[in-house]
Amino acid sequence: MRFWIGVASKDHVNRGVTGGFCQLCHGKAQPLRRMGVDDWIIYYSPKLVFGEATPCQAFTAIGQVIGAEVYPFEMAPGFIPHRRDIRFLKASETPIQPLLGRLAFIKNKQRWGYAFRFGHLQIQQSDFELIAGKMLGFVPQAVT
Repeated sequence: MRFWIGVASKDHVNRGVTGGFCQLCHGKAQPLRRMGVDDWIIYYSPKLVFGEATPCQAFTAIGQVIGAEVYPFEMAPGFIPHRRDIRFLKASETPIQPLLGRLAFIKNKQRWGYAFRFGHLQIQQSDFELIAGKMLGFVPQAVT
């Protein structure tokens, strides 16, 4: 079992939560293939709405990979991103600022946004447990 952060605007994350899927890196398949069934993903949303400037800077969704397949899905003519099925948990949006000093994957606390530049990253179980605890009020049993 591994633990991941996906990066997407909150409006895009909400679409995935509603539909029970994740998309990463503007629909690329490779990041989704890196994940395995039973892995966990937490979404970080730097912005509220894709293409707009209003910041969100919070962890906005958490879920577990349930689908073994990475599959294409036509969202619009000519735009066919890849998806993976996720079982999202009911979670509270959690601001990143209070956690910055405690997250191991944030190497430079002054330039913390740099950690999210690739849109998908693997994190340590301890970081996952810290964020999940704040978002859920508990750490999922499948992890402990």
